[in-house]
Amino acid sequence: MVKKAAFERSGITRAQIDQALTLTDEEFRVEHGLVAIGPIFDENGFAALMEAFEQNGLVYFDDFFEMSGNWPEWLSVFTLSRGS
Repeated sequence: MVKKAAFERSGITRAQIDQALTLTDEEFRVEHGLVAIGPIFDENGFAALMEAFEQNGLVYFDDFFEMSGNWPEWLSVFTLSRGS
């Protein structure tokens, strides 16, 4: 998850992420001030994405974070985005 404002500030584009990770439309979603990317199964691609975020000024946990693990289909996660 990435704050939308932070993602836009980073200068990284969806096209760059799609090219690196070959994402589907469902694997890149923008809702309520957040950008959800994934699932990402390519460990090297994931590491490169985290590094790109940090190299472009984003701060882990303040601007973006990762949610790892297997989630059952019946589980929904709701987020509240506050501020920028």
